[in-house]
Amino acid sequence: MTVLSHPIAAGARGAIRPAPVVELPPLRAVRLLDQLRERLRMVHYSLRTEEAYLHWVRAFIRFHGRRHPAELGGEAVEAFLRHLAVERGLSASSHRQALSALLFLYGKVLGKQLPWMAEIGRPIPKRRLPVVLTPQEVQAVLGRLDGVHALLARLLYGTGLRIAEALQLRVKDLDFGQRVVIVRAGKGGKDRVVMLPRSLEGALRAQLGDCRAVWADDQARGRGGVELPHALERKYPRAGESFGWFWVFPQAQHSTDPRSGVVRRHHLYPETFQRAFKRALQAAGIDKAASPHTLRHSFATHLLASGSDIRTVQELLGHADVSTTMIYTHVLRLGGGAVTSPLDRLGGAHVGAGL
Repeated sequence: MTVLSHPIAAGARGAIRPAPVVELPPLRAVRLLDQLRERLRMVHYSLRTEEAYLHWVRAFIRFHGRRHPAELGGEAVEAFLRHLAVERGLSASSHRQALSALLFLYGKVLGKQLPWMAEIGRPIPKRRLPVVLTPQEVQAVLGRLDGVHALLARLLYGTGLRIAEALQLRVKDLDFGQRVVIVRAGKGGKDRVVMLPRSLEGALRAQLGDCRAVWADDQARGRGGVELPHALERKYPRAGESFGWFWVFPQAQHSTDPRSGVVRRHHLYPETFQRAFKRALQAAGIDKAASPHTLRHSFATHLLASGSDIRTVQELLGHADVSTTMIYTHVLRLGGGAVTSPLDRLGGAHVGAGL
C-alpha cells in the first residue's frame, strides 16, 4: 500500500500546501493513462472530472514531446502552464483545472511528493457577475420549449438545480407528499433538499407515468436496469432494475456506459437540452449570453428580490459558503431601478438638449 500526501490543498494566496497523509492501494493498470483513470475512479471522482484530467495530462505529454511525466519535474509543469496562460489565453478556472490534474498525476499516480509541488501557485479566478434573465424573459423562453425540455427548464428555474443534478434525478427522489426534491450527491458530493413547485406536480406525475411505461418495456425485453452509484450495484445487484431507481428523464434509447461498457438506458444528455434552450432563447429574441445554468442564477436572484433570506437561498443552492450566494445581491443592488442615475434627475427638458 502506497503512503502519499495529497498535494492539491490550497494554502494562503493560492499556494499549494501538502494535505494530511493518506494511504492508497497499489494500482493494477500498466499504462499511465489507465493508471490515472483507475486512481480517479478509486477516489470516486466524477466522469466529467475524469475526462478533464485525462485531457490535460494528454496535452501535457504532447507538449513535452511525448516524454513520460516521471522524467519531468516542476520546470516542465510550469512551462506547460505558462504556455496555457500566455499563448493559449486560458481562463483562470481552466488553468487551475490543468494544474490540479497534473498535481493529481504526480501525487496520486506516480507517487511523487516533491518540493516544487508546494511552490506552484494557482491563478486567482475573477468573480464575474452572473447572467440573469428577468421574469418576463424566463416566461418567454419557457413558452418556446415543449415536451420534456419544457418540463426540465421549468424544474431548473423552479428549484435552482444544476442541469446535471436535474438529469440525474431518480423516481425515488421526488417526494410529492412532502413536496420536496431530494438532490443526491450534488456538487461536492453533498445531499440537499429543495422545494417541489406546486405548479409542476401534475407535469411531473405525468412524466413519471411515461417513465413507468419505458421502464416496463425494458423489463419485458430483459434490458432493465440503470447505473447505480459507487458500490451499490455490487451490494444490491437487483436494485438498478427497480422503478424507484429509474431516471426521471430517461434517454429514448439505450447507450453504452463509458466506464463499464454495459449497454443500458442512461438519462438525457445535457447537450440535447442545451441545444433546445439555445433555440428557445433565439426565438424569444433574447441577446443575453444565457445558458441552462442561467435559470439557476435567475432562480436565486428572483428569490432574493422577493424577500427570501440569503441563508435560505444558500441552502437551496447548496453553496458551502454564503459569500458565493452574495454574488446575486450585487445584481439586485443596482438592477431594476434600485439606484437612480443623476442623469434621470435632470428632468426631461434638459435631456438631449446638447446632443
